Amino acid sequence: MKILVIEDDKTTGAYISDGLREEGHSVDLIPNGSDGLIQASVGQYDILIVDRMLPGIDGVSLVKTLRGTKNRTPVLFLTSLGGVDDRIEGLNAGGDDYLVKPFAFGELSARIAALGRRPQMQDEPSTLNAADLEMNLLTRKVTRAGQPIDLLPREFALLEHLLRRKGRVQTRTMLMEAVWDIHYDPMTNVVDTHISRLRGKVDKPFDKELIETVRGSGYRIEA
Repeated sequence: MKILVIEDDKTTGAYISDGLREEGHSVDLIPNGSDGLIQASVGQYDILIVDRMLPGIDGVSLVKTLRGTKNRTPVLFLTSLGGVDDRIEGLNAGGDDYLVKPFAFGELSARIAALGRRPQMQDEPSTLNAADLEMNLLTRKVTRAGQPIDLLPREFALLEHLLRRKGRVQTRTMLMEAVWDIHYDPMTNVVDTHISRLRGKVDKPFDKELIETVRGSGYRIEA
């Protein structure tokens, strides 16, 4: 694999790079965050190993910037910041794994191998649409015919699920599992109630109805 190591400690950087090369990997070593961000952006790497405390730009900001540009290269944070909050911050920033110093090289090697086996993520669309209805997944805003539509979080999740499966019937069971995470029949009309509310915002103020009831089956948004 082609691996980029962004590590400012010379001893640690050399230790990691030499060990990975001995295992047959191609390794580039960058000692600061600013140059590391540039190299990660232009290079075609299989994995990035990133220290958190870097000169120039810190590791968390580096990964956030990469993720903001749709760069999905797997990232392993390698750092002495081992608190629970530190790990949560790193993973929420877009890291795929987190290893605390001091570390055993064998564990580092195993984690790299595990990341290399993961299927590469496809770029997620930033918007979903049907006819003149548009949902922006980044800003969490919904418009139809240019008019803003104010949705509650559950309504947004329900509409997002339908838009992602545009043209396909979604049964009440499917919707309960996907939107409410309920995996049994609760004997409730919660789906129908939320669909009705959603229609009141998405369909009723406009000429054409997009949310269709498929009798005896469920609901769908027309393709």
